[in-house]
Parts: sequence; structure tokens; C-alpha cells
Amino acid sequence: MISMTNVSLKAADRTEITVLVDNYIDIFVPQATPVDHRLLFDPCRHLMAEHGFSCLVRVFSGKQEHAILMDTGLSRECMAWNARQLKIPLGGIEAVVLSHGHFDHIGGLPAAVSGAGRQVPLVLHPDAFLARRINGKNGIAELPGIDAVALKKAGADILGREGPSTLAAGRLLVTGEIERTTSFETGMPGMEMFDKSAWLPDPIRDDQAIVIKVKDKGLVVLSGCAHAGIANTVKYAQKITGTEKVHAVLGGFHLTGPAFAPRIQPTVAAIKEINPDYVVPMHCTGWDAINQFMAAMPEKCILNTVGTRYIF
Repeated sequence: MISMTNVSLKAADRTEITVLVDNYIDIFVPQATPVDHRLLFDPCRHLMAEHGFSCLVRVFSGKQEHAILMDTGLSRECMAWNARQLKIPLGGIEAVVLSHGHFDHIGGLPAAVSGAGRQVPLVLHPDAFLARRINGKNGIAELPGIDAVALKKAGADILGREGPSTLAAGRLLVTGEIERTTSFETGMPGMEMFDKSAWLPDPIRDDQAIVIKVKDKGLVVLSGCAHAGIANTVKYAQKITGTEKVHAVLGGFHLTGPAFAPRIQPTVAAIKEINPDYVVPMHCTGWDAINQFMAAMPEKCILNTVGTRYIF
């Protein structure tokens, strides 16, 4: 059940989001705006890309700094490899937030929780553990799932939460299950979940996002895949924080492929109406949608590449 309770989200002085895993990498992409910070060219630095998503989120307030990992990519290797290349010690993370339980976000979970020498909080929606499959025109494909027992042995302190909650001393919000109000964001066709005794259509209720309120700037909203819809996600963040101004929207918007093509234009229109200062479409957004965001919001849309650090 969706919690409609407003959340007391403290303002941060700034936040930094470093992209550890994304579908796209280009070591020659230049800085486009004041907020995207690209790596200096180094032919000896070997970053990897894959069909997955992972970001390190740092939240700053005064002398306090908090490091939260959101998602861990598809493979067991990519996120941990890129973290080493970027000299980011995973043992220093405060917690891991899982945007949802799909295979391209969970692959590096063992590496994320095993290097800290302590139990690492893993915040997720309980539905992330559901058995899932895609029932499409080419047949049925079962999806890899999360092994809770193995994760606990590796060092995860699993925190199943359906509603909104906070981390980073109250300065980072995990939305929990997202309210769905738009007419065009209708989930992922063909997705099924095994619930109790039968395979049923899967609304992907576990889809959730991270929100930071940056002082004097507004909300920074980071989604994994936005299966609830990126417009729904941002509007829900505004609603439960009581904050209208949106500074940046980043992450996967899941608009790739023929089934999602009709949703691109209304999604772009909805985000343009919300009017964030920056939009960074990643991962499952798809090339067609990225291009339409670029055309509609040319001064605000940023092309992402693995290793980019965003400072808000």
C-alpha cells in the first residue's frame, strides 16, 4: 500500500552523484553544463558500460558527508570494477538503496555489501524478492532474482520498506512505492510476477526513487528505471516532500523499444512542464527518447557517460 504521509526531508548543502554503471560510455564527451563533471582523458583508465544502472550518491551538510549506493548494475563485475577505476572505496558506503528487484540493478549486490567489514543496510521494497518473468511475443524469459540468504551472509542488513523513509541523517529520501496518476505511464507490457500460487501481471510496485532537497535549488530526483513513470515519480516526490521546485531529474526513464514509443512525447511534455533545471536520461531511457529530450530541452538535457560526476 502506498503511504501518503508527507516526509520531513532536511535540506542538504549539495549533493554529488557519480555514475558507476550505465549503458553508455564515451571518454571524449565534453562538459556541457556547470553541473556535469567529466573525467580527464586517461587511456590507462578502463571503465566499462553494460545494460545496467548504479550511482554513488554523496550528500553534504556542513562538515557531514554521507555516501549512499543506488543499485549495482547487471553483472557481478562492472560496478565494482568501475568503482576501483574511479578510486571509490565501496567499504565507505553508509547504505545501499535498490530501486527495484530487476536483474540489471542487482548484479553487483554481493560486492556492494561484502567489503565494509560490517552489516550494510540494504533498503528495498519487499516486492523486490518476487519471482519474475517476461511473457512476450518471443516466449517466456525468467529473470534472475535476489538471493536474500546469500546477501545476508555477505553482509546485508535487509530493510524491507513499502513507504517513504530517509537516510543520510534525514537528508536523503527513498520514496517507497510511487503513486501512479498519469494516463500514459502504464507499466511494462509482458511483465509477470509469481504471487502465492500463480503468475500474474506485474505492476512492479517495488519501483522507487531517491530524492535530495538541495538548499536554494530544489529537488534532485534519481530513478533506476522509473517503471512507475518518470513523471509520476517526480510528481510523487514533489507531493510527499511538499516541495514544488525540481532542480534535476536523473536516471533511467524506461522509454526504449517499440512498446514505449507512444509514451515518449507525453513524457517529454510532462517533464518540460515540471521545468527542472537539468534532465539526465540514462540506462533504459533509449536513444529515441534521449534525442527527443535533447530537442525539447536543449539547454537542460545532458548526455550521460559512465564516470560522470554531477554536482548540484
